[in-house]
Amino acid sequence: MFTDGVRLELVAGKGGNGVIAWRREKYIPKGGPSGGNGGDGGSIIIRASRHFYSLDKYRNKRLIAAGDGKQGGSNKRHGANGKSLILDVPCGTLVKNPETGEVMRDMTEDGEEWEICKGGRGGRGNETFKTPTNRAPHKCTPGRPGTSCEIELELKLIADIGFVGFPNAGKSTLLSKITSKEVKIGNYPFTTLAPNLSYIQFEDFSRLYIADIPGIIKDAHKDRGLGLTFLRHIERSEVLVYVIDAAGTDVRDPFEDFTTLTNELESYSRDLINKPFVVVLNKVDRDESQAFVSKFRKKFHFDSSKLVLVSALNGEGLDTLIEKMRSIAQASGKRYE
Repeated sequence: MFTDGVRLELVAGKGGNGVIAWRREKYIPKGGPSGGNGGDGGSIIIRASRHFYSLDKYRNKRLIAAGDGKQGGSNKRHGANGKSLILDVPCGTLVKNPETGEVMRDMTEDGEEWEICKGGRGGRGNETFKTPTNRAPHKCTPGRPGTSCEIELELKLIADIGFVGFPNAGKSTLLSKITSKEVKIGNYPFTTLAPNLSYIQFEDFSRLYIADIPGIIKDAHKDRGLGLTFLRHIERSEVLVYVIDAAGTDVRDPFEDFTTLTNELESYSRDLINKPFVVVLNKVDRDESQAFVSKFRKKFHFDSSKLVLVSALNGEGLDTLIEKMRSIAQASGKRYE
């Protein structure tokens, strides 16, 4: 199950208490205070990582607490610090206030860390209160509580390329052919329920990250189906690739599909429609695709260089598509490596 939103309560660890203790050794009269300090409580740190693609690990968690510091000991022994927790989240995760919806932090860079809850400071033992005028202090302090908060994590996938298309247009097949990603593929009249994220690695070791966004349907911007759930993942893609079924499967018109997709994206956010894009006419290996391709070319009013004919099933046109995606991503992408 793909999880792209969770609500969590975070509690940092409490500091350990300081103690009152006295030095008791043979031949050392009036040994004085020897109570040690308590350990600091553990903190909670959120870290962005490109090795995670969903929030599944937090799906069944509601409360996450760091370790408490240990109490100090005699002979000036310092209590152990509580264990801090690092919460790894995918790059592109928003940390939000669940009550107001305010974005507290946008975790976009791999390795970026944010200490969201700080552990409480350990208490002082009586040894630290010793002064020339107070050689036997009978005083210590308790550890302080750590900070706590409630947050909402919302994932918006970050990718160089975002595949957009209707169900059964061949996006998953296309992704599996140009990357090493294994995805479930079938002739389904409905959409898959989770985005897929993979990459192409070139000879110079640069990578092109590709997100296969589950099928958008008409009125998706009104949250029909799972519209808003899917549309928000497109926002972080630098380049959009519209994957269109050129064979007219399920009695569909390819140009009408393209028009509906662009309308849905524009209705959701005008920023999406202004992104660099490529239109891929898939399934051109089928005989019935020829008439649709000809009709599409006549109606397509954008630069013809943005149009690519492919057959994901037999590999036709894939090298051309990869090079076109790479060149556009290099020209416009902020994340291309």
